[in-house]
Amino acid sequence: MNTRLLILLLGMACLTFTACDNDDDEPMMTEDTLYQKLGGTTMVTDPAGGMIEQGRLGLRSVVDSSIFVIAADPVLSPYFASLLAEVGNGNTTKLAILSENLTDFFCVATGAENYTYDGMDMVSAHDPAQNPRMAEKSTDAAYDAFIAAVAEGAMQNNVPEDLIGEVGALLETLRADVVQQ
Repeated sequence: MNTRLLILLLGMACLTFTACDNDDDEPMMTEDTLYQKLGGTTMVTDPAGGMIEQGRLGLRSVVDSSIFVIAADPVLSPYFASLLAEVGNGNTTKLAILSENLTDFFCVATGAENYTYDGMDMVSAHDPAQNPRMAEKSTDAAYDAFIAAVAEGAMQNNVPEDLIGEVGALLETLRADVVQQ
């Protein structure tokens, strides 16, 4: 078993066991959202210019790194054939849109309050009949590869292993919507 998958599985197991530990006699402590753990709303300099929330910058960096991992993965690259062809021809417009949409999605999904996700729902986005940019319906194996690609993108950006596990657990909640084959 590769290291990325092992990290994700351990993280998901830890979340499962700690989520079930609820002693009604103790007051509930509010835990930081995953977005807060990833840097939250602290403003930092954006390498692309201006200022940006540290959480968003971190998620955008993971998304962009993950996109490169996906492009190099023979299991995943066929799903992005039109995007890769456009980038190969020097057109990065749709790549920038994908990065922005995925970053928005991850910000909202991890608990950011200052962003919205206006993209397609996960079922529609991964159904070629509703989204012509989706080359084919996803399989469990492809979704496993996607989760591993996001874990690799997170590791490339020095995201702590426990937070990578939380991201993996979050992605796992979307499997039923994404995998349609």
